This record gives sequence, C-alpha cells and structure tokens, in this order.
Amino acid sequence: MFGIMQKIFGGSAAAVDMKALIANGARIIDVRTPGEFAQGYAEGAVNIPLQDLQRHLPKLKQLGVPVIAYCRSGNRSGIAAQILKSNGVEAYNAGSLGQMNAFLKG
Repeated sequence: MFGIMQKIFGGSAAAVDMKALIANGARIIDVRTPGEFAQGYAEGAVNIPLQDLQRHLPKLKQLGVPVIAYCRSGNRSGIAAQILKSNGVEAYNAGSLGQMNAFLKG
C-alpha cells in the first residue's frame, strides 16, 4: 500500500538529503492556505497554496532548481510534488511542516 501511495503522492523526501538539496538552491514551498502559513512555517519557505500552484508553474520551471513541498499532513504536498513532476520540475514531498522542520534541523 505504501508503494502505491508513494507513487500517487509524489514519493517521500526521507531518502533524499534535504539539506544538500537546499544548500544547492532547492526552493521550499508551503502549499497550505495563507491562514495556515501565517500560524508558522519552515525557514525559507514560500507560501504557494495548492490551489494556486498551476499559476506559479512557469516561474517554478524557470528557476531550474528542485522544489520541496510540504503541508499539514503530506497529502497536499504529495499532490503538489506530482503536479510539479508531471510538468518537468524536480520535486519532493517533505510531508508535514513538522517533518520539514526535522529535515532542516537534522
């Protein structure tokens, strides 16, 4: 079951060295709502709510760097990672805000 979910939601960032990706220019996007973002976010994250992601695709593609997405539970960020990947952007699902912060501190 996990393998299927991983394919549907864009995989997990756990097997990837997040710090190395970020050190090499990866962008962190928080795909939660602006209200959720205002309550706290990962250092360096930009808020692009999932429903607005399509509009930001050209800019994200133009950056030419990997994108790391997170949300509250990992569901929306998984969908975001899949959308990004299907549009030619190297993307990773970091899961939740807590998991993203753990990657950054770890």
